Amino acid sequence: MSTGTAIGGRAQEPGFGDLFTPKLVTVLREGYRLSHLRADAIAGLTVAIVALPLSMAIAIASGATPAQGLYTAIVGGFFVSLLGGSRFQIGGPAGAFIVLVAATVMAHGMDGLILATLLSGLLLTAVGFLRLGTYIKFIPYPVTVGFTAGIAVIIFASQIRDMLGLSLTGPEPGPLLEKLPVLWAALPGFDPATVALALATILLIVGLKRWRASLPEMLIAIAATSLAAWALDLEVATIGTQFGGIPSALPMPTLPEITLDRVVAVLPSAFAFTLLGSIESLLSAVVADGMTGRRHRSNCELVAQGVANVASALFSGICVTGTIARTATNVRSGAHGPVAGMLHAVFLLAFMLVAAPLASYIPLAALAGVLAVVAWNMIEKHAIAMLMRASWGDAAVLSVTFGLTIFRDLTEAIIVGFALGSVIFIHRMSQVAAVATHVPFVREDEADDANRTPYEETAATDPSIVVYRISGVFFFGAAASIGSVLDRISDAHRALIIDFSGVPLVDATAANTIEVLAHKAARRDIRIVLTGTSRPIRHELFLHGIKPPLVRYERSIDVALAKLRREIG
Repeated sequence: MSTGTAIGGRAQEPGFGDLFTPKLVTVLREGYRLSHLRADAIAGLTVAIVALPLSMAIAIASGATPAQGLYTAIVGGFFVSLLGGSRFQIGGPAGAFIVLVAATVMAHGMDGLILATLLSGLLLTAVGFLRLGTYIKFIPYPVTVGFTAGIAVIIFASQIRDMLGLSLTGPEPGPLLEKLPVLWAALPGFDPATVALALATILLIVGLKRWRASLPEMLIAIAATSLAAWALDLEVATIGTQFGGIPSALPMPTLPEITLDRVVAVLPSAFAFTLLGSIESLLSAVVADGMTGRRHRSNCELVAQGVANVASALFSGICVTGTIARTATNVRSGAHGPVAGMLHAVFLLAFMLVAAPLASYIPLAALAGVLAVVAWNMIEKHAIAMLMRASWGDAAVLSVTFGLTIFRDLTEAIIVGFALGSVIFIHRMSQVAAVATHVPFVREDEADDANRTPYEETAATDPSIVVYRISGVFFFGAAASIGSVLDRISDAHRALIIDFSGVPLVDATAANTIEVLAHKAARRDIRIVLTGTSRPIRHELFLHGIKPPLVRYERSIDVALAKLRREIG
């Protein structure tokens, strides 16, 4: 595993108490002014407008009611922001859970789903307090890209019936290989009006996004298609005809039926919810960190996710997790801190209290169109193309994870993908010997010799430039910790030199860590210089877009220091 040494800067590690301090407390300690409340209110309202249709659409696709989606976003979303370790995280129902939730409802009924959600909340809280959130970050980058793309395909497939208005003779099968023949057999009975509404929704969302990205394109598209369906008196399925509308208030909190037999029956689903919820919420928090330059507290975030899931279950909601799209919208809308997420829940509650009757007119085809766009956006096209070109190992991990997600089981896909990534890493390590002979490694107890670079005092005292030397294999197991240190170091300096002369191997996860850091530094006008990179390492970094002008490459630390000092003055 890689180690690192900082020269000219020191990263301060948080104390134990800080690990579980909600970001809301941190923000309030910094001083919370009226201008901050105004920014959070605007961001919260914007996110609520985005979350309103998404929460209902995801719940329907999961086999729940649209009202349950709103309960989840309101109750769960409030607790995620209140107690969370991410400054900008927005919680609610997520598309990634559609497959697992639908399978749980089919196997154990709605009461079984709520019990599984409750148990998952308790497990997430335990995972956080046991400080296991750090290990979630060890999942290789190709695995996360593969299972996210697989989930997107399954989400799209689950919306085909509602987008085409198909009538099935029996229940729609869950597994993709069983679902597609049933849908194909029902295809001749498609409804032109339903297809037109779904297409109109998709075109409006895409068109508005390109024309003016600041507009709430999903809400506008749903409002327009709902108005068209009502004005033209189209005979299409709506929330009203399918679910009888949505309530105008939250239900009273109740516990599901809890018996030992039922707990044992739903425990596998609860474990799956816990695993996926941990990955999804921390991935969303990392995305927010990359957009803002802040750092989340992973274990505190998992504790908050656990409490949010327990609360959601008590109010008849479904699984809660951090949502990447809504969190990114929160950041782009100018949020200052967690109050924005709490206000997003309050605004959703106000919408439900005031506009519940209007939701009855929303066509299911419009909500299906929304999820079709969400599924398309979930697929990281650029990352897939890059990983497929990077190496046979990354391509294999990505392909296996993607295939197992679609045709087998999401939990199995993550476990197998992680195991395969570990085996490929071991294989790569066995090939490193030839590379390592060209790298001048020096052990801590080894005497200085002619091959070792002399110590330069000015490198450790320069206030504007920090040098960070990475030693050993830079792979997915070390990427999270080294990335965190690099991020903290770059906060206070004008230039960062990262030396790779002691690194024989870099994998896709590590390269992605450097890419995120480089983009963050570019936004702050911090120069990043990479030194001592071998040809294979440069090839891997170039595949991830880590090339000039985003970063600079120099032969050695001395050359980089000399050039930077001339430039910075």
